[in-house]
Amino acid sequence: MFLAGGSGTRLWPLSRDQYPKQFLKLLGDKTLLQDTALRAQGLDGVEPPIALCGDKHRFIVAEQLLEIGLGGATIILEPEGRNTAPAAAVAAHFVAEKYGADALLLLMPADQVIRDVVRFKDAVRAATKVAADGKIVTFGIVPTRPEIGFGYMQAGNSLEGGAFVIDRFVEKPNAETAQAYINAGAYFWNGGMFMFKASSFLEEMKEFEPATFDASAESVTRSRRDLDFVRLDPDSFRRTRAESIDYAVMEKTRKAAMIPLDAGWDDVGSWQFLEHLTKDSAGNVCRGDVLLESASNNLVHAESRLVTLAGVDNHIVIETQDAVLVTTRDRVQDVKKIVAQLGALKRTEAQEHPRVYRPWGSYETIALGERFQVKRIIVKPGCKLSLQMHHHRAEHWIVVKGTAQVTCGEKVFLLGEDQSTYIPLGEKHRLENPGTSSLELIEVQSGSYLGEDDIVRFEDVYGRVST
Repeated sequence: MFLAGGSGTRLWPLSRDQYPKQFLKLLGDKTLLQDTALRAQGLDGVEPPIALCGDKHRFIVAEQLLEIGLGGATIILEPEGRNTAPAAAVAAHFVAEKYGADALLLLMPADQVIRDVVRFKDAVRAATKVAADGKIVTFGIVPTRPEIGFGYMQAGNSLEGGAFVIDRFVEKPNAETAQAYINAGAYFWNGGMFMFKASSFLEEMKEFEPATFDASAESVTRSRRDLDFVRLDPDSFRRTRAESIDYAVMEKTRKAAMIPLDAGWDDVGSWQFLEHLTKDSAGNVCRGDVLLESASNNLVHAESRLVTLAGVDNHIVIETQDAVLVTTRDRVQDVKKIVAQLGALKRTEAQEHPRVYRPWGSYETIALGERFQVKRIIVKPGCKLSLQMHHHRAEHWIVVKGTAQVTCGEKVFLLGEDQSTYIPLGEKHRLENPGTSSLELIEVQSGSYLGEDDIVRFEDVYGRVST
């Protein structure tokens, strides 16, 4: 089971609110979410995964799981983010109801990297035995540096099965204290991964967080199916207390245990994670179209154009189609402050990429001016947009690739490549892809208002009908 919420503000401008870091391909040909979902496959007795996410990310999660052959996953929708303790309680109630009270849960954030999957599975197998005996197991990451951005756990006496008692949890330390932890050898990073029997965790939630225990149970009992999703009851879920598993349970329970994990873990918490990639002779890490001159120890990511650095050292430069980040290595944590400023200014760059993903495909704005906007639209095979109407704009559609089925008023007709049509202002219309390959078209909008909220939906296979 994995938690697929979160915004990943420290990885802006690649990570945005509508498309956060867990959905990005940062280190290979799969996204962080896909790697997380596949990581536990092959373990004995593993069931199809369960994902918890927010409503706005539901179709992205579903699509990415389908891409890796895990279309049978259960996707539970949280009405709002309430931290990890309510999420874990919901998961435990759901699993207890579906598989039995003694079923084991492996709870993982979907935005972490684990490079050595073999060692990870070995640690999970060890944790399985400890959790089956009633312990709530967390995985202590063997530290590789005096990191000040992570919480730590101090290991105590050893237990059977390679586990340890947790003597204490420690908040993020300063640099001197972090180095002392590394030298001591008994401290581990708190990676936020857990394994437990549903009944074990629920017993502790009932004791330490009774209100959240009751509210999470009710949110599951009163949940409803919405297409392929399980939608938690919002009124019940909002009565849970927003708290982490560590504060709600782990720092209070006598059932806590820790299994060490040395498997190339990283929480991808800032742009410095790119340091794990191949460096050139001057210590630079470069992705995309990058040229350097007399530059060293830089991290450079170019997504849509040439990026050049001359005479620059120890910098991080991240370029996307609509935003560029430039910072120094020692100030990389300040990126989240930039995102906060963007949010306060209501800038779209904090929320969406130029390419916006929808359950039927995607669109991106390629030109924008007074009273006009040009978009590139891609519709997946067999998918269709809602039957809709706009009050303030008309649209011209030009098919670039594939075949489009168009509904415009009472007419339904096909358009092939290089053909076009006009959708008048106020006319009901729909775009469909009846083919077996992607449909690509250019849409030219014209009118007095071109915002995405100028949509009245009459029919929609994704449940987005206007009220």
